[in-house]
Amino acid sequence: MNITKNQIDDLNFEVVLKIEAADYAEAERKKLSGLRQKAELKGFRKGMAPASLIQRLYGGQVLYDCVNELVGKNLNDFIAENKIRIVGEPLPSENQPQLEWSSGKDFEFHFDLAQTPEVTFTVSKDDKLPFYQINVTKDAKAAMKKSLLNQYGAMQEAEAAGEEDYIVADLDNGSHKVEGAYISLRSVAEGSRSQFLARKAGDEFTVDVNAAFENETDRAAMLKLAKDKLAGIDPNFKVTVINVKTYVPAEDTQEGWDKIFGEGVVKSAEEFDEKIVERLTGEYLQQANYRFSKDARDYFLKKADIQLPEAFLRRWLIYVNEGKYTPEQVDAEFEAFLADFRWQLTRGHILRLFDLKVEEKDIEEAARGYAAYQYAMYGMGNVPADLLDDAAKHMLSDENQRRRLEEQVEDNKAFQAIRENVTLQNKKISEDKFRELK
Repeated sequence: MNITKNQIDDLNFEVVLKIEAADYAEAERKKLSGLRQKAELKGFRKGMAPASLIQRLYGGQVLYDCVNELVGKNLNDFIAENKIRIVGEPLPSENQPQLEWSSGKDFEFHFDLAQTPEVTFTVSKDDKLPFYQINVTKDAKAAMKKSLLNQYGAMQEAEAAGEEDYIVADLDNGSHKVEGAYISLRSVAEGSRSQFLARKAGDEFTVDVNAAFENETDRAAMLKLAKDKLAGIDPNFKVTVINVKTYVPAEDTQEGWDKIFGEGVVKSAEEFDEKIVERLTGEYLQQANYRFSKDARDYFLKKADIQLPEAFLRRWLIYVNEGKYTPEQVDAEFEAFLADFRWQLTRGHILRLFDLKVEEKDIEEAARGYAAYQYAMYGMGNVPADLLDDAAKHMLSDENQRRRLEEQVEDNKAFQAIRENVTLQNKKISEDKFRELK
């Protein structure tokens, strides 16, 4: 057995393995002998078939297995002994000579390998990064107040239908009738909306539902029909208005404050303003932290300046995804893959710099946090701990979700280390200017 390394450039090289017959002969003999002892072939007692027959039946596969086992072990040992930071996996070289698979022959295998460069940058107070503090303005407070009052409002009966209102009506075309259809004027096509505006309880009029409700899914739901039945009905319906509904925001009073924050939590307009500022400040801090993460990532990616063996990586991605993605699809995602790969290497270096490790409890905590966030999206706060634990356990049983959570924890640890060890340049900024940041 002979292994040589041919350096192509700093990141790419070729490994050549020369295997002589003597390297695999003993393993080949033992495998064939073992097969002979177990073989039950017609016309021969178990274990008594001629060695030549066993060779003819199984020799090719045995030779292939023995040689490949030898190649795999020696290639892996070579990578480990030389401490090669391998990218992907070794690929059969485009210079691979033709092989003649015959017992007693010598073999020569060529593999292309690539490695990542050594990452050496530092993180210190010499590194300066902006941290934005978004100003809470009068307009932002007013917008938040309006949003909260709208969020906790309720439907009430109205005198006549306006642009933002709803009509509850019976629909009848003579052969199909719908009672109590709920119609949002915002869902009515602009060309037909005037037929609904200013309508009052008791009004009757005829409407072409195909013209008024262009979205088939919405129209089918309103008429309580399957979509495939729509084409077969007369679209001209008589509309009889039962009543008009309008959405009324919660009032800026004790009753409204109790709906929003809970009974007795806010007792005055001043306290309502304080809660709004508190909520805005929290939202702005989340946005500022997210922006800091983006700026920190961009800054240290640039500082690391990691060069990758791009040609090898493109070829490797096509090789490992053969049958799943076309070369064109790989190319379309290649730049995003490179950016993510560079960040993985950069993040890993930061974690090593500060001896930070991801432990199982960190991943479990992230899973529970994400579960709580999902419940909150459906308006469910204060979810019992056992439900969060079950949801987290389910998430962590999925390999892809587990890896995503692990990467999230790695990101959080890296960004926290950066924040604690660089110089933060605090910058006050308006919300509008903050939104304009690239």
